[in-house]
Amino acid sequence: METTVADAVMLARIQFAANISFHILFPSITIALAWMLLWFKLRYLRTREQGWLDAYYLFTKVFALTFAMGVVSGVTMSFQFGTNWPGYMQTVGNIAGPLLAYEVLTAFFLEASFLGVMLYGRKRVGERMHTIATVLVAGGTTFSAFWILALDSWMQTPTGFVMIDGKAHPTSWLEVIFNPSFPYRMVHMLLASGLTAAFLVAGLSAWRWLGGKRDASVLAPLRTGVTVAAVLIPLQILAGDFHGLNTFEHQPQKVAAMEGVWRTERGAPLLLFAWPDEEARVNRYAIGIPKGASLILTHDPNGLVRGLDEFPDAHPPVAPVFWSFRVMVGVGVLMLVVSWLAAWRLRRAARENTGPPAWLARTLVAMTFSGWIATLAGWYVTEIGRQPWLVTGVLRTADAASTVPGAMIGASLAAYLALYVLLLAAYVSVLFHLARKA
Repeated sequence: METTVADAVMLARIQFAANISFHILFPSITIALAWMLLWFKLRYLRTREQGWLDAYYLFTKVFALTFAMGVVSGVTMSFQFGTNWPGYMQTVGNIAGPLLAYEVLTAFFLEASFLGVMLYGRKRVGERMHTIATVLVAGGTTFSAFWILALDSWMQTPTGFVMIDGKAHPTSWLEVIFNPSFPYRMVHMLLASGLTAAFLVAGLSAWRWLGGKRDASVLAPLRTGVTVAAVLIPLQILAGDFHGLNTFEHQPQKVAAMEGVWRTERGAPLLLFAWPDEEARVNRYAIGIPKGASLILTHDPNGLVRGLDEFPDAHPPVAPVFWSFRVMVGVGVLMLVVSWLAAWRLRRAARENTGPPAWLARTLVAMTFSGWIATLAGWYVTEIGRQPWLVTGVLRTADAASTVPGAMIGASLAAYLALYVLLLAAYVSVLFHLARKA
């Protein structure tokens, strides 16, 4: 019986992970893409160059499609709070419910209401109101991120509440919202969205260039995407470092899993590669920099790093967190190299009055969805790294699960996965079709 319950909980976790993985792909684009659309519009108003307006209309279509996919997948995900995780709302609904409602009231309505104006209303409402609509949609995407990340951060580092009869009641909404990890997670996610949208814009523009388009509607967004990526990636590396230090302070077990530190030690190495063996609680084939982890985390090469041995029944599975962290960092380094190389090469091309060479365009096309990979890896670190807690120190994941049989969860999981593969393939195909036909 215990095995059956454990399997059902694991299947429910995998199902929710599949849903949130699919859903987060789309907000990770729309949050920043809306602000890039505003930039295109403002550049058009300043220069009156048609290329900026053409780019605006192309990527508004991209935004609309992406927004629609995000809305539908978000609705599906929210249903699972009731079907697979009833204990979540029963325990922390007094906090989660209002934050989710604020997101709908202040963010979703702005995006949904004014997106139609962006798409079809320029000649009907005038240039000024059309630009204001773009501002409101961009603001709505950021408000949405604000409320969702406030809730997720509260689940990671809960503050501003009291438990009464097994239920969380807020005592300070300011402390709930601005919990210890929220500022770092908010900045980190906004920058991640900026990089995701930048590489998407650059990749689709490079695709158009390879397809024979040579006008300003291609070069303008191409240069914008590359420039934004080149500027944001160093900021993201810095923000990630601060976020890591905050996590080290408030969730040391997560950092221990990220770094593969099994036992508390001074002078912990920074592992570049290893194969974590959870049964033996050792790292196989480890290659690392001596004392590197201690230096980064404590600014002292002999600093103390708490190990997983201090959290025998309350630490996450190590291998998924360990590898996800390295995928995120690896893709980030690749983004740095590609964006800086592309920025330098496009600057040279501008002086020579030419466009990007074919090899660079192909590289940018290959990097079109690199932001998705880095974002997903980062979210796996964040969410798997919180286990076995749903709300750290308050609610364990297993205690919030429903009594739905594992077979039913497995069947719905298979259906979700099949549908998501088809939808994702269709989405990517439509994006490149829009780019080619623009």
